[in-house]
Amino acid sequence: MATPNYGYEKRQRELAKKKKKEEKLKAKSERRPDEPHDAGTPAGPGDVPPAGPAEPAGS
Repeated sequence: MATPNYGYEKRQRELAKKKKKEEKLKAKSERRPDEPHDAGTPAGPGDVPPAGPAEPAGS
């Protein structure tokens, strides 16, 4: 009878874990566009800067 190759079994488990983790991250990144807008675009009226100059001009 052949002896079990524990190193091979362990490597297969590690590969399965890694694959599952990568699939989870991929699924998570695909859901991300449903979240609020990024920092470059305003999300609503509260995020719009005032129309006038922020500081008085001149010295």
